[in-house]
Amino acid sequence: MTEQEIDPLDAVIAAPRFHRVLMENDTVRVLDTLVPPGETVPLHTHRWSAVLYIISWSDCVRRDENGHVTLDSRSSAALKPGTALWSGPLPLHTLENVGDTDLHVIAVEQKHLAVTP
Repeated sequence: MTEQEIDPLDAVIAAPRFHRVLMENDTVRVLDTLVPPGETVPLHTHRWSAVLYIISWSDCVRRDENGHVTLDSRSSAALKPGTALWSGPLPLHTLENVGDTDLHVIAVEQKHLAVTP
């Protein structure tokens, strides 16, 4: 990644305590995200779409940069460990773990769409 591409609000830069890069190349970045109970991840973004793999689930509340709730997982079914799902890019947000267990997710971020001939 070049200096021009570095975004200070990228999850790894803005919230390194919660996001760890497991692997990165020109095509993908694999993030290990771990949010303990009662913790809030600082304001950050995810600029690429990603496949999310749930290691462990906990209820969480996502808020936008103005503090408005954009997701409260307590109003939907809990995701089971081993679940995989798709997420588009996420704009600026915080994430608060309001549950009793770790929220642990592996994200495989797709930097570029594959083009087939």
